[in-house]
Amino acid sequence: MKWLLLAAPLLLAAMLAGCASPAYYVQAIGGQLQILRASRPLADALVDPAVPADVRQRLAVAAQMRVFASRELGLPDNDSYRKYADLGRPYVAWDVFAAKPLSVELKRWCFPIAGCVGYRGYFSEAAAREFAADLRAAGDDAYVGAVPAYSTLGWFDDPILNTFIHYPDIELARLLFHELAHQIVYVSGDTTFNESFAVTVEEAGVTRWLDTHGTAAQREEFIRREERRRDFHALVKAARDRLAHIYAGPGTTADKLAEKARALAQIQEDYRALRNGRWGGFAGYDRWFAGDVNNATLASIGLYLDRVPAFQVLLAENGNDLRRFYAAVRALAALPAAQREAQLAAAAARAPKSAH
Repeated sequence: MKWLLLAAPLLLAAMLAGCASPAYYVQAIGGQLQILRASRPLADALVDPAVPADVRQRLAVAAQMRVFASRELGLPDNDSYRKYADLGRPYVAWDVFAAKPLSVELKRWCFPIAGCVGYRGYFSEAAAREFAADLRAAGDDAYVGAVPAYSTLGWFDDPILNTFIHYPDIELARLLFHELAHQIVYVSGDTTFNESFAVTVEEAGVTRWLDTHGTAAQREEFIRREERRRDFHALVKAARDRLAHIYAGPGTTADKLAEKARALAQIQEDYRALRNGRWGGFAGYDRWFAGDVNNATLASIGLYLDRVPAFQVLLAENGNDLRRFYAAVRALAALPAAQREAQLAAAAARAPKSAH
């Protein structure tokens, strides 16, 4: 009964303030309540013989990371990630991204609290794919991305989930630090700002975690992963810029669609050259490139990485002191959007070329 009492005002507020259908909010609230119901204190799960031994071992590692996050990284010291929930599925949610056939700007949907964002989330994969199919039928490019975790921005105690508990140490730390960073600063309606800030925190946090708890091999692997991620982002950004130039240029719609097809084929060739050359055969991005790479797919990557160089400059200019950095980002977040964007652009211009 208490879940119904909680759900009713949430649903009413969502329907009054948002732009999606009541059915959409019902599934969203139902999915969140399922997570809350499944959550149990981490201390209980760690000693429960019914929890598989390998899961308990990973939970112990996550618990250590959680303490480190607050003590050493200045991330919120609350009950988020001090609980565990097994949802019985491989992902917690699925996000749908969409863009017009001749645009690399994501379609936006507006919601309570989160503001207007470039994706729409579902707790059902089938529902997400059905919505994406509807978008495609209307002529849009669409992409469905599986989500292992998300942040409720401190509104609820986000638990550790079965969807990511078996990640390698580097990726587990990355995820925990990233999601906790969203509780530090969140600008309604500015997804690129929020995600780029969280990525910057996660990278700095993992570096510090590995310095204290990692092995030499893990530190070397993290450096390689970061190099590959920068290469991947540069590849995607170049393709996105190329498409934007095509779409803004002269020519008929048919001409532009033909050029689009050639540009999308080119990114596949560029990726194969990168994988077989600089990466020495590393195939970790093969699955992404094997999917439907389109305007929406490419634009979704920009949400997470486009402003990372700017935030890295701000971190360095604050002496790599995370608490000072958080204060600077809070001040930046309080500015009007145009001023905030101008300051980020200026910071990005100060970044070393290798950071872009």
